[in-house]
Amino acid sequence: MTAAHSAPDAVMAEDERFMAAALALGRRNLGVCAPSPSVGALIVRDGVLVGRGVTSKGGRPHAERNAIDQAGPAAAGATLYVTLEPCFHQGRGPPCAQAVAAAGIARVVSAIEDPDERVAGRGHALLREAGVEVVVGIGARAARRDHCGHILRVTQGRPMVTLKLARTADGYAAGDEHDPRLAITGEAANLRVQVMRAMHDAIMVGAGTALGDDPLLTVRLPGAEAFRPLRVVLDARLRLSPRSRLGATARDFPTLAIATDAAPAERAAALEAVGVSVERVAADREGHVDLGAALRALGRRGVTRVFSEGGPGVGSALIAQGLADEVILFTAQKPLGRTGLPALDRFALSALDDRACYAEAEIAHFGSDEMRDFQRLERLE
Repeated sequence: MTAAHSAPDAVMAEDERFMAAALALGRRNLGVCAPSPSVGALIVRDGVLVGRGVTSKGGRPHAERNAIDQAGPAAAGATLYVTLEPCFHQGRGPPCAQAVAAAGIARVVSAIEDPDERVAGRGHALLREAGVEVVVGIGARAARRDHCGHILRVTQGRPMVTLKLARTADGYAAGDEHDPRLAITGEAANLRVQVMRAMHDAIMVGAGTALGDDPLLTVRLPGAEAFRPLRVVLDARLRLSPRSRLGATARDFPTLAIATDAAPAERAAALEAVGVSVERVAADREGHVDLGAALRALGRRGVTRVFSEGGPGVGSALIAQGLADEVILFTAQKPLGRTGLPALDRFALSALDDRACYAEAEIAHFGSDEMRDFQRLERLE
């Protein structure tokens, strides 16, 4: 290989390496930045990292500003690696693209263009007009995955949905209606689920899960007390009791019940009296909460990432309606050994096995439990 060819290859390799690091940095604040995306930014000068930033909790300041502040004068002439196009619109301060140019940064490597209509290429254009070299596309696939919630909210009005389900070795999520609640997965898998909860803005269940399991839906990890995702119950007729664990803790942890017009006003009033917020949306043909309408309602609230632990009915419906963007399926080694409630219906299982619908992104083991991660192909395009 000649020197003429090796130099561009070396630059590309360095760009990919620093972009991978920026993406890893950006993932740190998933779940605490909504409605802003959790962006990672690195400033590199002569191969040396001089500044780094991630979108702050609550969404401000943005990653680029944090990185510029850390780099100080060393930002002049440096390269900025950023996982999403620098913003163009006016917020509490001037646009990030303007701040990047003012800092004297010579080159910007941006993973993807921001589809937000307030940005949509104009941040990159501003930089180019200021004489900054702009490279777009390195790390794009990973960035689209990390920023899926932001992308879907600004283009479709809904957050992204991660569906998590656990099943026995023979495919059941529960026994029959008279069986006690199954403890399917072990401690290692359960801890992994807690980490996943912390990386989302909301945790969503159906009314059946809320009534049958009486869950708390909080992040139970040491040092994670600040992570308080919105707890969401899809409850068409507002059957959730104010005395449930969700109702009893609603003043300490944000809780939302999404109902239909069929829900009695007195039940709404009883839940609101203990601190549960109630929102009504359209019903589907079976009288259940319309999932698309519920997700759009969450999008209007600024939610970008939803972790659904809603059980087999909600899970199968999310997959059937093309709303499950990521499916995390835990499988235990031990079978139920008798007829129970299937974790997913046949249509949902066939969709996960259809490589035109989902790609299997990862297989991992947590203790004796297997985890399979499926990514919906349409949202990765």
